[in-house]
Amino acid sequence: MTDFHQGPQITTLHALYEAFDSEHYLSCLERKLEHHARHEHISLLLPSLFSEIGNAGVLDRILERIGEVRYLSSIVVALGGATEASQYQEAKAYFGRLARPDCEVRVVWIDGPRIQDLLARMAEREIPTGEQGKGQSVWVTLGYLFARDEAHTIALHDCDIVTYSRTMLGRLIEPVANPNNDFQFCKGYYARISPTERSMKGRVTRLFVTPFVDTLSCLMYQQQAPELQRFFDYHRSFKYPLAGEFCFTSDLARGLNIAYDWGLEVATLSQVYDQLTRRQVAQVDLAPNYEHKHQDLSPDDTSKGLHRMVVDIAKFYLTYMRSHGVPLDDSYVDMLLHTYYQNALKYIRKYSYDADINDLRFDLYDEESAAGHFRGFLWDAWMQSKGPQEAKLIPSWNRVAYTFPEIYGHLLEAVEADNAEADTTEE
Repeated sequence: MTDFHQGPQITTLHALYEAFDSEHYLSCLERKLEHHARHEHISLLLPSLFSEIGNAGVLDRILERIGEVRYLSSIVVALGGATEASQYQEAKAYFGRLARPDCEVRVVWIDGPRIQDLLARMAEREIPTGEQGKGQSVWVTLGYLFARDEAHTIALHDCDIVTYSRTMLGRLIEPVANPNNDFQFCKGYYARISPTERSMKGRVTRLFVTPFVDTLSCLMYQQQAPELQRFFDYHRSFKYPLAGEFCFTSDLARGLNIAYDWGLEVATLSQVYDQLTRRQVAQVDLAPNYEHKHQDLSPDDTSKGLHRMVVDIAKFYLTYMRSHGVPLDDSYVDMLLHTYYQNALKYIRKYSYDADINDLRFDLYDEESAAGHFRGFLWDAWMQSKGPQEAKLIPSWNRVAYTFPEIYGHLLEAVEADNAEADTTEE
């Protein structure tokens, strides 16, 4: 049973329904969403790698659940990692099972020649398009949705969720789709417990982001920087800031810059902070537990696993601080990483108490060792962010369309042509 605590910054939507009949709740939830869908277009954006199609036990189940809902007007897949036309055709056929007369399915071939040609043409106009990865794929696919100019509500979630359910999808979308709410952005959160190992997961959130942001908030208070303190308090309000599940209005999404590294989630929260008032932002408890693939620590390689994730996230926060008047240098960051580590140890002790009362395995040494590595990764981030570095952000589609007014027409034509060719080949 969840609590019903509310913080001062954003609205938290708890899973209070878990005290009652879950099937009845799901029926009522989907009935409300079907009613909302009569008046507005709800679209689901799925960022997927071609390799995830081979993970049939996970992605098959996700598609089965999505195929059971009746409130989506369109589903758009941001397909990455497909370098051959045959791979794109396979993906198009695979996701095509979701198509219905009242729900159109499109697969955006990010690595295809048409999209790549468009990216090159934007680069010629000095429009940054980022680097290959989830952030770029999501950005391109959002552009396609804006070119169609239909969707009012856009939901996004990953394609590797082992514990996926229709309730998760419905709860993600309903706060924004509901016309009686003020919310323009809703972030998902959940517990991360491994049922097989009976242990806590989500190490980067628990052991780095939470204590690090908490440390930054305290330091900004001590240094009498109230605006930065409010910014970090806002980030601290999110129970799972690295969750890949969120929903927003198309009006908001058009004005957001998109990060193209592992800082995607925290950068999105920061963009939302700049664009909206706090009453327009919510977080929702999506599931009793959430399971997906886990990353390795990779302590000796800054380009892989949790090492790269922590470095990218830390670089975003460090760059944000410098761009808002905090003069960082080696001695300041040295103080920061040691202060973070001491704070992380306090959180680890709290996690141990939580694990103990819930009969979970908890390796205190392993947790402290991971925090020690993250402390070192923070210094790696500082070394990489020195000098005239900026956050790795792709400009919003509002800015792109201003510079390249014909882009929406070209993007719409490219995606529709790719999908039409795949359909013809399949026949």
